[in-house]
Amino acid sequence: MEMVLALWVGVSVIVLVLLGLFVFGLRRRLIQRSGGTFDCSLRWDVSEEPDPSGKGWVYGVARYSGDRVDWFRVFSYAPRPRRGLERSAIEVIARRLPEGEEELALLSDSVVLGCLHRGIRLELAMSEDALTGFLAWLEAAPPGQRVNVA
Repeated sequence: MEMVLALWVGVSVIVLVLLGLFVFGLRRRLIQRSGGTFDCSLRWDVSEEPDPSGKGWVYGVARYSGDRVDWFRVFSYAPRPRRGLERSAIEVIARRLPEGEEELALLSDSVVLGCLHRGIRLELAMSEDALTGFLAWLEAAPPGQRVNVA
């Protein structure tokens, strides 16, 4: 009887882990369904000095949605974006390569973009291709919108 109970508990744990992984994959698929997505790590409310420790970076997926970019944490079950960045409120202030332990915390081909969004300093890390698309999206703002790209 104890062997049957242990087997049932083991199978239940395996099923729950597989279900959790399936839901992660399904969520990402739903986020990417409408297109316009790219891998993008985010570090929110950073100091003016670069922090090469790699702390504070959160891996995510960003999705263009009209005049905003919605950012979703990868390791989350939340159906809504964690952050929304309005195009008219983004000011690009710096661009650099990852330094120190950041290279381990970010994807291998990442470029770090320092930005201000409504007075909050943040950093976005994305591939060179994604960066090109992001900067083009910023500069393609409708007439009359102020966009600052360094």
